[in-house]
Amino acid sequence: MGEAYKKIYKEIRDADALLIGASNGLSISEGYNIFADDRWFRENFRDFRARYGIRSVLQGLFFQYPSEETRWAFFSRLISRKCYLEQPGSVMKDLYRLVGQKDYFVVTSNGEDHFVPAGFSRDKIFEMEGRLTQSRCRNGCEGVLYENRDEVLKMAGAERDGVVPAELIPRCPKCGSPVTVNMADSNAFFQTEQFQRKMADYQNFIKQYHGKKLVILEFGVGWRNRMIKEPFMRLAASEPEAVYITFNKGEIYIPDEIRGRSIGVDGDIAAALEEILKTGEVL
Repeated sequence: MGEAYKKIYKEIRDADALLIGASNGLSISEGYNIFADDRWFRENFRDFRARYGIRSVLQGLFFQYPSEETRWAFFSRLISRKCYLEQPGSVMKDLYRLVGQKDYFVVTSNGEDHFVPAGFSRDKIFEMEGRLTQSRCRNGCEGVLYENRDEVLKMAGAERDGVVPAELIPRCPKCGSPVTVNMADSNAFFQTEQFQRKMADYQNFIKQYHGKKLVILEFGVGWRNRMIKEPFMRLAASEPEAVYITFNKGEIYIPDEIRGRSIGVDGDIAAALEEILKTGEVL
């Protein structure tokens, strides 16, 4: 892969801008797998596993808990430990180093909000399925969308035996109804003002670099993904100066029409980023 890493580094170095896409494979490379009953999940949610039969983060996110107190015990523990208290790992640090001073835009379906702590700008990130570090009114009160750090850490600190004190359960400041984390739990999410505004930012970035050397970097996105991969491949096909680079362990898909302007890296994303940066140091 040495020659491929050299080519990737040179393409990024010579780019006018970078469009970055990320899905579950990037999170997995950081040790966070929402689908797995793995060591991290068992260490952090052993009690929920035993009591409710929950076998993954994803199952826990959509589980029908017996009360708001138990629901927020799961959510506050997850969000505090994964989103707020955990420091950025080598994967995100290396990705940020690779971007350097280039203009960029990030499109991701990952909800753990791991780009900003690594140095990326909030304004240049589009979380297409929401993020766990934001809350909204469950009844859809307009304008009730806010950062939840303080309330989440307070609930997590007060949790006892899988239950959060009732007085700490967050309520909508407008209507008093329960709030929920801001993730795509229905089609209505995709009609919200925030989603539409971020989609416009995404489209404006693409328009800004129309006809220029845009390097499209895709991390851990499955071949059937229609929210990130399909639009990225269409964009690469429509922009003659664009270069499409996809990283995914065990699964690389590149259509024939863009194969001549594409690079596929089948392997561990963390190791690939590390090697690309090393390549840049000697070029």
